[in-house]
Amino acid sequence: MYASREDIGYDFGDDSKGGSKPVKLNPNIDGGWAWMVVLSSFLVHILIMGSQMALGILNMEWLEEFNQSRGLTAWVSSLSMGITLIVGPFIGLFISMCGCRKTAIIGGILNALGWILSAYASDVHYLFLTFGVTAGIGSGMVYLPAVVMVGQYFQKRRALAQGLSTTGTGFGAFLMTALLKYLCADFGWRNAMFIQGAISLNLCVCGALMRPLSPKDFVSEKCVLRSNSKDNQAKALSHSAESIKSNGVLSEELEKKEAATNEEVLGSVQHVELGGKSRSGRSMSGLRVLKTVSQLTVTVRKGFAMWYSSYFGAASLFTNRVFVAFIIWALFAYSSFVIPFIHLPEIVKQYNLSTQNNIFPLTSIIAIVHIFGKVILGIISDLPCISTWNVFLMANFTLVTCILTLPLMQTYVSLTVVCALIGFSSGYFSLMPVVTEDLVGTKHLANAYGIIICANGISALFGPPFAGWIYDITHKYDFSFYISGLLYMVGIIFLLIQPCIQKKQPREKSVEGAQV
Repeated sequence: MYASREDIGYDFGDDSKGGSKPVKLNPNIDGGWAWMVVLSSFLVHILIMGSQMALGILNMEWLEEFNQSRGLTAWVSSLSMGITLIVGPFIGLFISMCGCRKTAIIGGILNALGWILSAYASDVHYLFLTFGVTAGIGSGMVYLPAVVMVGQYFQKRRALAQGLSTTGTGFGAFLMTALLKYLCADFGWRNAMFIQGAISLNLCVCGALMRPLSPKDFVSEKCVLRSNSKDNQAKALSHSAESIKSNGVLSEELEKKEAATNEEVLGSVQHVELGGKSRSGRSMSGLRVLKTVSQLTVTVRKGFAMWYSSYFGAASLFTNRVFVAFIIWALFAYSSFVIPFIHLPEIVKQYNLSTQNNIFPLTSIIAIVHIFGKVILGIISDLPCISTWNVFLMANFTLVTCILTLPLMQTYVSLTVVCALIGFSSGYFSLMPVVTEDLVGTKHLANAYGIIICANGISALFGPPFAGWIYDITHKYDFSFYISGLLYMVGIIFLLIQPCIQKKQPREKSVEGAQV
């Protein structure tokens, strides 16, 4: 249904047999409550990503209020967008310890707090802390669980589910832009941010909908079979539920050692509690508190051990070469999507196309087609005969081609065509969680995808300022698109090279064995 690890060309050591019998999964997998999780993720994208794409409204208000330079004021929005993604790896630690539901609820409260405190800002630097950092971290704590939970609840239609949930970004861009315009016009920007903070509390409701699956549902994934419509040959998809052998994730021995330690600690506390039944109620309360603290300590230790081993241990995610190439690609890719949103209005003004653009803005065209691109690419990737990896690469090639050719378009019609292609091809964002999960497995999706969106955050944080710096030197936006497009192409080349290397390695080993 989606790109298998064989399609990507990476050996994950799967030992599943073609004749294995599929295990019956939780009825909520690919149905039932899974669609409530999609709805939750959809609303998260509206409230977080949609709001961030509408920050241009508030940026104009801040420029007028604080009388600061455009560059300094723009860092407020840039910090919020960048930190939302950059904190991904650290949010993976919270997910390991608390789970997606609790992490998202805490993040919703933090995000709302950031909006509300920003309403009392006395200068731009105050907004750096309240809106850029506080609201940004809160957004990251909700965004990552929203993506991870959809990946956990879907197997057969994962690409479609991710596509539907992420369309909330496009819808949110329209809804939040109209909402913030209305609130700023009628109530002022400070009251608008206060009201938006109250609306953001709905992120806690979205987090409450992220009902966790039981551990047995993940173990059974190892026996799930994929069907091919042409030859009906079953292919096993192993998600490294217990260990990732040579390419890294947590070893089974580490988990067993942690489990033994946990049982020993909890057992000693329970023994003390049983021995103290004859004591006073005050002593029993103290023992219960001690037991709770011990359980919390065990949970934190286990979560940190999993998080640390995934990133820095001997069996680290970074030993997966294709995944490392994926990170390098992410460092260059996201800025190529963000830069047009930032600089297109100025380009249109330089070409004297403001009249046509005011009727139907080019950025709106990108947002609208982006919605359809996510859904359509998700549907195509779920077809039995289609590889998600190949769809992902084709969409990237289309997007980088559009970025490189956009400076050559100087009419509104030609710019409209290119922007529509940018919007459609950038729909591959909905495939990123699917590709990431195929690379590392469901169990480590949170940590792995956290790294990917962290790389995207770095790209979003420094990409637009870099493009503006190039314009200050050359007084043209052409070179900004050319340089970002070439860097983007370098990332795509890394994705193409690594699978080829992985396919050649087994052959080289077999030749060496034959010589011996």
